[in-house]
Amino acid sequence: MDYDLTEEQRAIRDAVAKVCSRFDDSYWLERERTGTFPDDFAAEIARGGFYGVTMDEKYGGSGLGITEASLVMQEIGRYGAAASSSVHINIFGLQPVVGFGTEEQKARMLPPLIRGEHRSCFGVTEPDAGLDTTHISTFARRREGGGYVVNGRKVWTSTAQRADHILLVTRTTPIEECKRPTDGMSVFYTDFDRSKIDVHEIAKMGRKAVDSNAIFIDGLEVPEEDRIGAEGEGFKVLLHGLNAERIIVAAAAVGFGMHVLEKAAAYARERVVFGRPIGQNQSIQHPLASVWMRLQAAELMTYKAATLYDQGRPCGLEANTARNLAGSAAYEAAFRAVRTHGGFGFAQEYHVERYFRESVLNFIAPVSEELILSYVAEKALGMPKSY
Repeated sequence: MDYDLTEEQRAIRDAVAKVCSRFDDSYWLERERTGTFPDDFAAEIARGGFYGVTMDEKYGGSGLGITEASLVMQEIGRYGAAASSSVHINIFGLQPVVGFGTEEQKARMLPPLIRGEHRSCFGVTEPDAGLDTTHISTFARRREGGGYVVNGRKVWTSTAQRADHILLVTRTTPIEECKRPTDGMSVFYTDFDRSKIDVHEIAKMGRKAVDSNAIFIDGLEVPEEDRIGAEGEGFKVLLHGLNAERIIVAAAAVGFGMHVLEKAAAYARERVVFGRPIGQNQSIQHPLASVWMRLQAAELMTYKAATLYDQGRPCGLEANTARNLAGSAAYEAAFRAVRTHGGFGFAQEYHVERYFRESVLNFIAPVSEELILSYVAEKALGMPKSY
């Protein structure tokens, strides 16, 4: 295996880093304090062409792969969960359209997203279904004259306060009428019609700059040409996007973890207590060194999963493993950064307390650690399915 980046990949990474460097920790702290969406940052990411990294050049994209998208997200992730969450739905979210959309759909849907003119959100999680996506109750009913009418509710829909489009997962056949729980689901990418969708923001622990919401859908009319893939085969369409999501979220977590680890190491080198830098003490050195090794392992698994995805090969195990390794390592990096800073770890001006609060999300979204472990036990070890 060749572990070196290509010249093109290095150029992508450096270009993203150049953009992100203009939005430093003080910028993100202010967005956290005020709960203000980072519009100017998102606009610069769009201007750099990074939304279209995986999309065909004829639609205005770069025609590259999830590997390159992961490089983009790893650099963005260095600035925290708000930075990642403000743009990641536009980077990975329309993978179902890329993989299953018609030529007409791609030509209509992808260019305005790549240019940053459309803002998307992702409607999949429901309050009564949680991670059990097959048991969602949001339903798209066929109407006379064509198209569908959708009713239901979703929760933890990020950026719905400002989105103008939604990637929406529904049932089109009741689960009790299906041979398998994964049958009878459909995916749509359609206008976010606020006359039919009621949005309520959720106050939360961290990442205040990027809104999370409960949405209530009442009589949303969706034309048939906004359905992605065949009716009833939405679970297959959804999986194409979910593996991509796990990979790029893992990449962002690696970048996040390395950045906060660098902060901890820098402080440990400079902070003098009892006449010596605290970084000279093995009680400080060893936990930080351990985190560094865990992040390196997570990075390797992330790019293995990305390579498999780009080759069109099965990558569910690798994508989920990368997500788990990267998320837990990023959390440990943030926790150790707070510990290394001591009392100043509680001070907002040192930023690590914000990173620590954001890092907890790694155990919950987009999939819980427990469900990943259950999936790996089943798929890698042949154990009975537990969920």
